Formats: sequence, C-alpha cells, structure tokens
Amino acid sequence: MIQFNKALKIVEKEFDRIKNGIEKVDLLNSLNRIIDEDIYADTDQPLFTNSSMDGFAVKYVKGNNRWKIIGEIKAGGYKNINVRPGESVRIMTGSKLPPGADTVIPIENMIEDNNFVNCLNNILLRKGLNVRQQGEDIREGNLLIRKNTILNSNNIAIAASCGKKTIKVYSKLKIGVLATGDELVDININPKGDKLRASNLYSLLSAIQEMNMIPVSFGIVKDKKQEIIKRIQEALNSGIDILLTTGGVSAGKYDYLIDVFKELGVKIIFSKVNIKPGKPVVFGIYNKNRKRVLVFGLPGNPVSCYVNFILFVKNAIMNRLSLNNNHNTTAILNQTLTKRDNKRHFLRGIIQNKKGINFVSHIGSQSSANIDGLNSANCLIVFNEKIMRLKQGNKVECIMI
Repeated sequence: MIQFNKALKIVEKEFDRIKNGIEKVDLLNSLNRIIDEDIYADTDQPLFTNSSMDGFAVKYVKGNNRWKIIGEIKAGGYKNINVRPGESVRIMTGSKLPPGADTVIPIENMIEDNNFVNCLNNILLRKGLNVRQQGEDIREGNLLIRKNTILNSNNIAIAASCGKKTIKVYSKLKIGVLATGDELVDININPKGDKLRASNLYSLLSAIQEMNMIPVSFGIVKDKKQEIIKRIQEALNSGIDILLTTGGVSAGKYDYLIDVFKELGVKIIFSKVNIKPGKPVVFGIYNKNRKRVLVFGLPGNPVSCYVNFILFVKNAIMNRLSLNNNHNTTAILNQTLTKRDNKRHFLRGIIQNKKGINFVSHIGSQSSANIDGLNSANCLIVFNEKIMRLKQGNKVECIMI
C-alpha cells in the first residue's frame, strides 16, 4: 500500500507527460476554456480622452459659470472644435474631448439660455470633472490576461477590447467512464431486489463536464470477465486520454479489473493508497499503438469514487495547468475530530465564511455510501496520517469540491 503524497506525485508526473494539444478557437467559443497565451493591451484604454457624462465640455476658469454654445459632438461623430474660455460644446457620453476643453459639466447641472448655458449656483466645479483621460484604465502593452486562466465572460470583454478574434487554448482532454457491476442498472430503471442505480457513471461524467473536458461514456458492464475485457479494450482504443472505471477493484471473487488491465497491457503502478475513503484505487498506464492512456480503477462506493476522482484526477489536471489555487484553502475547525488509524482521511465538510474568516464543520456520517452527505458538502477536510486528533479551533487544510 502506497502513501497518499507519493501516489499523488506519481499521478501528477504522468499527467505532465500527456501531450496536451493547443488550438485556436473563435473568441465566442473560448468561454470556460484554458488560455495558452498571455494577452497584452494593443492600445491605451480609453483610446482617447473623452467625456464620462452627457453634458457640456468647457475650458475651466475659476469663477466662470456661463458659456456660449459653439457646437455639438456625439459619440463616433468627432468634430475638431477649438474650445476657448467662455465657450462650450454639447457633448455625449464617450465622445472624444475637443481641443481646449478640460472639464465636462453634466447636462442636469446646466440651464440653457438661447445660445448660452449657465451652471446652477449650488454646483461645485473643478478642473477635470467628468473627463476620462487617455490610458487612464489601461496602457498599451499592459498584461491583461495571463496564460492558464480559465476564461470567464469578463475576460472575454477584455480580449475583445484588444481585438482578439481568436484565442489559443488548450485542447480538451477526452476522459472515458465505464461502470462495472452486476448490481447496476441505469438511472431510468426502478431498482428492485439487490439492484442499484449507476450514480457513479453520472457523477463522473458531470464532473468531467464541469472541468470543461470531454466526457465519453462507455456505459455499464456486468461482472463477466470477457465482457469487461471487450468493453475496456474498446475504450483504450477509442482515442481517449484517460479512462476511469468504477467498481471491481477490491479483493472480491468477481473483482476482475486489475487482472483485465494487466491482460490488456496496462502497467499497474499502484493498487491501494493509504487513505479513507477510497483505499482500493488502481492507477496504471496503457501505452500501445502510439497512444498513451492513463487508467484509474476507482472504487464502487459513490463517496469513495467521487473523492478519488477529486484527489487524483481533477486535482492533478488543475495542478498541471497551474489552476489549483482556488481549490485548496484553510479554515478553522468548528469541532474536535478524532481517528484511530494512520490513514490520511478526507472528511466531507461545509465551509462558511464569517467576516472574512473560513470556518468548517464536518457533516456527520462519513460512510462511503452516504451520497446525501456528499451532496451537502462543499469541501474535504484533510486529516493527515500521523495526527489522531484535530482540536476545535485548529486551522485545517480543505479541498473545495
């Protein structure tokens, strides 16, 4: 049995060897993709000094509150009108400021009188009011989006302002999922007797989608060795990058997965990890016909399956792409926790932020079959191997889920 940190380092090293492709996509298709380039400002923003209000552009002179109207400038309709003291130009929001003007007085603060405008008596004027200077927000050459950022809609806005019609992004990994077990039926079937709905299949496929990778379902296969061989062989030769199986990795009479992996040429790296939940997790590598596939045999228990996915698949991908900062945090423990073994425990918990400080509570039952507990949790509390007691008030590491 291997220790958790050693197992994770092995997995991360193998993830580093995956040849992640790069592709160019249209900006509108880049949402939630991971960018493979730095984006720099190609112009100042604002590009030119402009008005932040609808109003009148004037040259500020202390004590002056009456100006002659000499023209009008609308957004996109610039006119090169030289503004002298005592003169004003009607101007719209976003319009380029004309030469001589250095201040904009909002229209609601002015009273028009034939070809003149007067400022209301109670309005405090100062030079530069309601004017946005060229480059005030962004200077040409500024780094705006860093490589390895997951692109959100606010990033898309910045990229568009830089004229990026196409974006270089990492190609999505293809991750296959196969559920095994005589007891499994699909979720549209009412389970009777000793049957169970194949929830693991759907939790893993949705978790892969959540990462914005490509899920490939290989469905459910019964505990018949030849059928398992056929389905896994199909999966390994389908062009996927990673294969996840659930069930069949313990020491039971019908747990065929490890033998099947070996028969098909999968090199088994480890088959048990000193953790709870999810000790019987298998990791191997298939490397034939110029195709390399990382293979994970995950436990059949729903919680063990999901926790192992978070620990060894999701976190490894995030770490590889330098994206894991938002997934690990610390919190203050709301109650004392104890354990009796030297395994690393990952306890389902709930983090709440109170006045800027994270506090965490475990959800109660930590059974590997407690799906409702997993549904309620938003993190995993890390309880290290050599520690048998975590006291209330201790700061603990948490993995967000």
